[in-house]
Amino acid sequence: MRIDRRTFLRGSVTGGAFLVLQHALPGDTFAQTVSRETYGSLVRTPSLNTGESLIALPPGFQYTAIGPRGSQMADGNPTPTRHDGMSAFQVRGELRLVRNHEHFDPGPRIARSGEFYDTLGQGGTTTLVVDPRSRLLVRDFVSLSGTSVNCAGGFTPWGSWITCEETTAGPGAGFQKKHGYCFEVSADANGPVAARPLTAMGRFRHEAIAIDPASGIVYLTEDLGGSGFYRFLPNTAGRLADGGRLQMLAILDRLRYDTQTGQLPGIRLPVYWVDIPEPDPVDAESNLFAVYNQGRARGAAKFGRLEGAYYASGRIVFVATNGGDKGLGQIWEYLPYKALDARRRAVRSPASGVLRLVYESNDINTLKAPDNLCMSPRGSLLLCEDGPTTQQYLRGLTSVGEIFDFARYDTDSFGRAEFAGATFSPDGETLFVNLQGPDVTLAIWGPWASGPL
Repeated sequence: MRIDRRTFLRGSVTGGAFLVLQHALPGDTFAQTVSRETYGSLVRTPSLNTGESLIALPPGFQYTAIGPRGSQMADGNPTPTRHDGMSAFQVRGELRLVRNHEHFDPGPRIARSGEFYDTLGQGGTTTLVVDPRSRLLVRDFVSLSGTSVNCAGGFTPWGSWITCEETTAGPGAGFQKKHGYCFEVSADANGPVAARPLTAMGRFRHEAIAIDPASGIVYLTEDLGGSGFYRFLPNTAGRLADGGRLQMLAILDRLRYDTQTGQLPGIRLPVYWVDIPEPDPVDAESNLFAVYNQGRARGAAKFGRLEGAYYASGRIVFVATNGGDKGLGQIWEYLPYKALDARRRAVRSPASGVLRLVYESNDINTLKAPDNLCMSPRGSLLLCEDGPTTQQYLRGLTSVGEIFDFARYDTDSFGRAEFAGATFSPDGETLFVNLQGPDVTLAIWGPWASGPL
């Protein structure tokens, strides 16, 4: 399954994150050091366009606040609340963001007219067109309507956003239709897309996806206390609606391995994959573990609440928010053997690749509950926290294992908030991130070259 160049560039749309695929991740001998002031100490900073002081940033950085909840969009709809996962795209000369809205209960859908999935689904996505120089909003509109709990997702190599439902609710919970699916939203859409659930990718509490552009394989995370790491082998690369096969990761010779505790950073665990016979099980609404239990019965591994996922340099990086001996979070990577083969490190075994623990937090003041993540143009991972405290951070993890603070939520005006949906613009000059709580999107820029982001 290889995506040809024409498919990759279809629609002249490019996900901004593909600028950084050649950067290395933390190596086998990284030190896990801490530097609080890689860019300088954090200073409470007002937004250039609204004057609100929402976050603290290093000296020289500034931001605008755009697309707040309740503001009227260009299509006449009010901006929904609960801003979450997001990605940036370049579409025919326009800088665009496709943004999730994580609504839970049945209620009015976010688009008053046009295509929708479920009349009572309050979730979906909005698309924002942003001026790349002023970092101000040009126009915005609903691009997916009628879904529920649109938490995270991921960009595709062919210029779309896969938005994921973190629920398996359905008619039993007051909805008209079953939920718990992934949906595809083209970045070049100018209104609500036809909402078609990608049922072969499973009905479970989806969190994020990441796609290997060479193979077309989709990797998926699941947000449960005990969760699986999945991959989807599409029948047709680049056409997820054509169906495919869902599998769950297992550790060779370690039946039903538990990764949550007792793990050593850098140790390589050989991996194989087990099939999920019923990716859309009939009991998914009443049993959150209906897909997960199928994998576990076949020997698959267990993780501690999987959330963000990202493709980088032949590897899939993903986050276990509650993993680790202290339950503060783990950063994992999966490296297929095809990438190892290219470096003449092929292994003759039934395994398809290796799993490695990149980082585990042992200090709540260093990192707590990492959630969404992305990779910066200079090769560092950027982590959004979703911890139990009111003080949330954007943290960086460099390729040599140094973790540092980049931004802090810094106001009591809205109560608890979390960073979500971090994504860099295609030119690498702007970091976009959502604040869920205030429900606003921030565009951050400054002297990136003075540090590892």
